[in-house]
Amino acid sequence: MDKEKKESIFSRYNTNRQNRTLPVLKTDKDLEAEEMARLSLDLPSFQVTEEPESISTAMSSSNAPMATTNESHAMSKQPELSRPNKPLAIKTKLDELSLVTRHSVGFDVPGAVHTIITPKLRTERQIDSKLVVVMVGLPARGKSYIVKKLRRYLNWLQYETKVFNVGNLRRENEALRQNDQSADFFDPNNKDGSKIRDELALRVLEQLIEWLRSGGRVAIHDATNSTVQRRKLLIDRLSKEPDIKVLLLESVCTDKRVLERNFRLKLSGPDYKDTDPAKALSDFRHRVANYEKAYEAVGDWEEEHDIQYCKLVNVERQIFVTRHGESEDNLLGRIGGDAPLSSKGRKFSNALARFVRQRRIAFALDLARRKIQEEKESKDPLRDSDDESQEEEEEHKAAKVRATAEAINNSQFTIWTSMLKRSMQTAEAFDPDEYDIKHIRFLNEINSGSREGMTYEEIKAQYPAEFKARQENKLYYRYPGMGGESYIDVIHRLQSMIIELERMSQSCLIITHRVVLRILLGYLLEWSQTQMPHMLVPIHTVYELRPKPYGVELTNWYYDEEEDDFKELKDNSPQA
Repeated sequence: MDKEKKESIFSRYNTNRQNRTLPVLKTDKDLEAEEMARLSLDLPSFQVTEEPESISTAMSSSNAPMATTNESHAMSKQPELSRPNKPLAIKTKLDELSLVTRHSVGFDVPGAVHTIITPKLRTERQIDSKLVVVMVGLPARGKSYIVKKLRRYLNWLQYETKVFNVGNLRRENEALRQNDQSADFFDPNNKDGSKIRDELALRVLEQLIEWLRSGGRVAIHDATNSTVQRRKLLIDRLSKEPDIKVLLLESVCTDKRVLERNFRLKLSGPDYKDTDPAKALSDFRHRVANYEKAYEAVGDWEEEHDIQYCKLVNVERQIFVTRHGESEDNLLGRIGGDAPLSSKGRKFSNALARFVRQRRIAFALDLARRKIQEEKESKDPLRDSDDESQEEEEEHKAAKVRATAEAINNSQFTIWTSMLKRSMQTAEAFDPDEYDIKHIRFLNEINSGSREGMTYEEIKAQYPAEFKARQENKLYYRYPGMGGESYIDVIHRLQSMIIELERMSQSCLIITHRVVLRILLGYLLEWSQTQMPHMLVPIHTVYELRPKPYGVELTNWYYDEEEDDFKELKDNSPQA
């Protein structure tokens, strides 16, 4: 291309560029006017320059377009002549709108998300969604245990949670103390008693709502709430609170042994203080019978009205949790990393597979014996047989126990490991044809960031201030560097695992790491936030847990390398 042609092309380009209309930067007033036009607001007497900044903020916000549109339609329907005379009403509506659109809803994870709240915002109505859990279930079905467990866990996640117990209000009420509160008070045919109990349930609900308004996040209405009429009463009141969501949580227990144990635990409660045990037990049985007359399980009515609910049905299972076998980094005292197992760790892996199989068989036999015994008692509790028939019956029972135990033992058993070598290698001795084995990244050890591969002694020597900060607040301390985590970070990472653990009905083994193991045990055993990060959970120790309606049964086992077998620890409480 010759020089003259090049100069001609550049000349035309510069001429076009100079003649091109440049985009105009719009002022706040321009944007405000455009937004007003978009909303079809015809306000001839409305002076934008005289209104406070909050109006423009509200009108330009895109966080809640639906609320803005609805508001604009409402105003546009006003009579034409009335608009110039009502600027204050318009201002009020826009101010309300600014409250609705100022914050996003549903993105609040304590410990992971922090919202800046100014003194002005503290006085405004908070629109973070709240949750009310309404308990449902007959007496002695484990509701109190579930409630305590739920409160502990949610508070642990930094969601402020409080339990509101209707029974406590009934016992504290001065007027009711003068009345008979025996089993007859709970008879569904006792109209006065039913009315009083409904009134108490609503009074507790009002206390609960007021607490949520003052800043609480999750409130639990702890009562039997055993009829559709009662649940409708509560839900109708809660439906008037637009920021409150509702979940019905029903506890179902049909295990006679557990129920009998729970019945007797009630004798030490406040309702039967200083009462003869035999009379107390008889009265409580009658109380339960009265509730059973009117009991309506959660189901059809809730489905028809699209109400969220969850049923907890008694299921017996084993949960084994342990750390991986000894790794090569464990020998050197290094944290983090992805080292393989040491020779001792591989030996532990083989012993663990044998041990879990033995415990599964023992569990299956015990469960089978109890199931068959319960069936026998329910069919013919008063039968008296001669020796010969008893002998035949015992043979038949033994065969049935073996068959039932085999069926239980052959049911699905899940194994979860992390995706780190030392955890996956610990599970290699388990037959994948017999076990459902899953490697899950959520179960990885806490990420130590730039301190991965160091020993605690090295961190203390090179970063003394950092070492001290972690010792003083292990729960919130976050390791520096790319990917560094805190205990709180790992807790949030494990939420989906804990939900799945509670949902599944089969037994399982979890092979993980020190921090993750502390968090899982902290949840299952209800350790406090201050206890959990400091509990001792040594390698080659297995924690066997059996969840029950009244709590969790724990057995600790330690690996004896010399005998290549596991032995029970008599002290089942992990030490700090």
